[in-house]
Amino acid sequence: MQEKLLTQRKNYLAYGVYIGGKNVTRDMRDFVYKIKPDGLAILNVRKIDKRIRVAAKFLARHKNILIASRKKFTKNMVEKFGEMIGAKVSTGRFLPGTLTNPKSENYYEAEVLLIIDPEADKRALEEAVKARVPVVAISNSTIEVKNVDLIIPANNRSKKPLGLVFYLLSREILKERGVIKSYEEFKYTPEDFII
Repeated sequence: MQEKLLTQRKNYLAYGVYIGGKNVTRDMRDFVYKIKPDGLAILNVRKIDKRIRVAAKFLARHKNILIASRKKFTKNMVEKFGEMIGAKVSTGRFLPGTLTNPKSENYYEAEVLLIIDPEADKRALEEAVKARVPVVAISNSTIEVKNVDLIIPANNRSKKPLGLVFYLLSREILKERGVIKSYEEFKYTPEDFII
């Protein structure tokens, strides 16, 4: 029997989380359900759901989480997510030495790095590799995910799909940590992250 999805399938579809891109990299092939006639990759909803669960379990075990995103439209949602799970947030330009230079005023001894886009957030990814910090990344089908330890396949190009992903991750992390006992206790909606 298949495990119940974290949210209804129609929500994954309505929020556009399943939309990949016009290309599929070697690393992302396993997450593609099908390629439409126009070349657009459709990501497998079950695999997205499973990876959100795995990422939430992994992130819930860590206290010093750094979330980095260079994309301007993610600033508010990343800050909301960071506030909810007690993580440090770096938006905009990733400052050199954040993970590698203890003498830097921006230094943070992260246990794990969460990035929104391995291409846009490549500086943070490079520093994490040097500092030997595990990396969790949200990635669509077009991105090479070299040096990423855990991929969450999802549409990372707009607010709506990322809002649903952050909503689900927040809820699952808080449930894993025992902060909430049931989904009913989580009083937020995906729209609270689409700010």
